[in-house]
Amino acid sequence: MKRVFLRVSYDGTAYHGWQALPNTVTVEGVLNEKLTELTGEPTEVTGASRTDAGVHALGNVAVFDTDSTIPPERFSYALNTLLPDDISITESFEVPPDFHPRKTETIKTYEYTILNTEFPVPARRNYSWHVKNELDIDKMRAAASLLIGPHDFKGFCSSKTQVENTVRIIYSISVLKEGEEIKIRVKGNGFLYNMVRIIAGTLAAAGGSGRVVTTDDIEKALRTGDRRLAGKTAPPQGLCLVEIEYPEL
Repeated sequence: MKRVFLRVSYDGTAYHGWQALPNTVTVEGVLNEKLTELTGEPTEVTGASRTDAGVHALGNVAVFDTDSTIPPERFSYALNTLLPDDISITESFEVPPDFHPRKTETIKTYEYTILNTEFPVPARRNYSWHVKNELDIDKMRAAASLLIGPHDFKGFCSSKTQVENTVRIIYSISVLKEGEEIKIRVKGNGFLYNMVRIIAGTLAAAGGSGRVVTTDDIEKALRTGDRRLAGKTAPPQGLCLVEIEYPEL
């Protein structure tokens, strides 16, 4: 028996998120189905990040155990012949049998894309959040700088969050304007449920979208955990899980 590591890239448009659910098409469900077909043994993966419906990934991670004679580094090639065009395995290799993708120290990088144009662009609707109001990049950057470092992000997560410890470390946040798009890239040691989407909504509000969120509001939200002080939860399609790094690997 060996444990195989998969780095998974996908377009989340057609899926109801990552996590396998009964009678529902999910990324994890498709991986389980195709791995079972490939190995001839019932196979279920363990994923690193349970992305929501419509969220994309360049580098989510999953592991599975198998007795298959397929070399671990060849699973990426073999599995890609069975997977649909919107899911791809970009890397596979063997890891220690006790390696767990959610119980190991990580560095995660997410990117959120805002399309800042007067009118929507249908070709980009599945990969960005359209915001009509012109956004002030300098104000967004000033707001983003307040979130760097260790903080209690209780005020920046969904009420559905089921963890007791809401302290996380954000190592960096960049806000870049690339033509008509604004890219918010966040790197941290972990994220709470909807945390990156709420950060994106908060920075957009700080930059002039909808209800104004001031730097004072952000500081108070961090201090008190009051979700009402932060911005709206940005829609899922603008979010992409860029990379999950495991220092021990």
